[in-house]
Amino acid sequence: MPMFQVTRTATSTSDAARQAALADPGFGRYYVDHMAVVDYVAGDGWQEPRIVPMTEWALHPAAAVMHYGQEIFEGLKAYRRDDDSIWLFRPERNAARFVTSAQRMGMAVLPEELFLASVTELVDMEREWVPTSENEQSLYIRPFMIASEPYLGVREANTYRYAVIATPAGPYYSEPMKLWITPNYTRAAPGGTGTAKCGGNYAASLIATQEAYANGCGQVLWTDGAEHKWIEECGTMNVMFVTADGELVTPALGSILAGVTRESILMLAADHGLTAVERPISVDELLDGLESGQITEVFACGTAAVVTPIVGFNSPQRGEQVVADGQPGPKTREIRQHLVDIQYGRAEDKHGWTVKV
Repeated sequence: MPMFQVTRTATSTSDAARQAALADPGFGRYYVDHMAVVDYVAGDGWQEPRIVPMTEWALHPAAAVMHYGQEIFEGLKAYRRDDDSIWLFRPERNAARFVTSAQRMGMAVLPEELFLASVTELVDMEREWVPTSENEQSLYIRPFMIASEPYLGVREANTYRYAVIATPAGPYYSEPMKLWITPNYTRAAPGGTGTAKCGGNYAASLIATQEAYANGCGQVLWTDGAEHKWIEECGTMNVMFVTADGELVTPALGSILAGVTRESILMLAADHGLTAVERPISVDELLDGLESGQITEVFACGTAAVVTPIVGFNSPQRGEQVVADGQPGPKTREIRQHLVDIQYGRAEDKHGWTVKV
């Protein structure tokens, strides 16, 4: 795989400006000075891997991404440990999912080794932008690909642009939240794009998120499109339930995103005395379980959010309901801390998940 040709910016962010950004990064407010870019042309393949100054792009108004939505992305993080070393968490899983998303959207498939090289080389070049572990800050990395060919016929594009950008980030959700069980909107269906990480899924979720806010909740809980009976995932995260008999239950894959954090937590469940179970779970089972105490904790999980405690629900069926005592549960706190400690090198990485940059 070719090395990335590097063109350095002539206007680097000053040390003072960068330190100010790292002191209060928020999420997506500041960006590193460079980005990785690779172009694809049908018949010629991937070409010109390069790291260039962060800048705006010029696209033809007929670029296929703007008309037919051929676009995919990923999200992963780089962590600065106490010894000042920089590490990634399971980047090979993001590379593999990027392939799956591209295939579903009819796009060119980026070789996994090129994905990994682009992320690693950009992070290595921008390591001064990786925050310290204070307040669980990290460098959020966004690989993405768009259809760049100017063409208005309805077919897959012949040219694509892949890029990686990065932004220092603090916690995405800083507080526990309540979820609104929407009766009106559907995220995905079997055979749809639910298993792909594509922008259209998120665009379609925004109106349901507005509905959640209007009902006193911080996010939406999606159900299946056919019956609105079966729980799928949150607006930006997978969802998990701790039961009174020691199970960690999460909806099975099929029309939901195969989250890297989801997969990791299922593998950590046994360390916390829980049996990981992937199966359908209905809205009625959830609501009945909250009333009876059979469901003792609920949390959502994802790369940006890590683990977010869910302390209540609102639904047309039952109105507002509290999870247990309305506070983050002990298993939720344990699992969150365990995962974060692995990422920052404070706990043993028994699974070989972390990769040094």
